[in-house]
Amino acid sequence: MQEISSRKVAQVILMTRELERAEGELRAFVDRMSEDEQAALVAIMWIGRDSFEAEEWNEALATARSEASTPCADYLIGTPHVSDHLEAGMEALGVSSTEEEDELL
Repeated sequence: MQEISSRKVAQVILMTRELERAEGELRAFVDRMSEDEQAALVAIMWIGRDSFEAEEWNEALATARSEASTPCADYLIGTPHVSDHLEAGMEALGVSSTEEEDELL
């Protein structure tokens, strides 16, 4: 999961929990990410919602890259429970986002 730092994922998790207040900030943050980081974010979310297994990381990442037809921020905002899926995806990949989230608060 070298494409995106756990800190950036934690920031997205926190912003998606506060969409009413932080939607503009979230959009700007995601829009500044590289295409690789955006694809990794989507792949993590997919793993968290059980569309892929953690062992299928490379496939999830390749699919996220090839199927990116909607701006990433729009896709994330339009996905129910996105913060929960991102947290579950990080855990499935063996990375705890909780510590990063706590540091950001």
